[in-house]
Amino acid sequence: MFDFLYAAVGAGIGLGVAVVGVPVVLGAAGFTATGIAAGSIAAKMMSAAAIANGGGVAAGSAVAVMQSVGAAGLSGAAQGAIAAAGAAVLGQA
Repeated sequence: MFDFLYAAVGAGIGLGVAVVGVPVVLGAAGFTATGIAAGSIAAKMMSAAAIANGGGVAAGSAVAVMQSVGAAGLSGAAQGAIAAAGAAVLGQA
């Protein structure tokens, strides 16, 4: 009985992190819906990635993925995966 309760609470926490926490943290780092904020951590990451890749940011790189999530949010599949991970972690308690 309590295993189900822990899993349900974990899924709720995971979904809350996915829907609210991730976009807030990325926005604070400078990955915004309108682009990368000047002078932010995101700008420094983008600069380092561009220098490492000869002037461009590679598609699929960490910077590109975080910019995509910052602009559009997480997909339903990604939200579900984070919720499932939360359920799995708390289900083991």
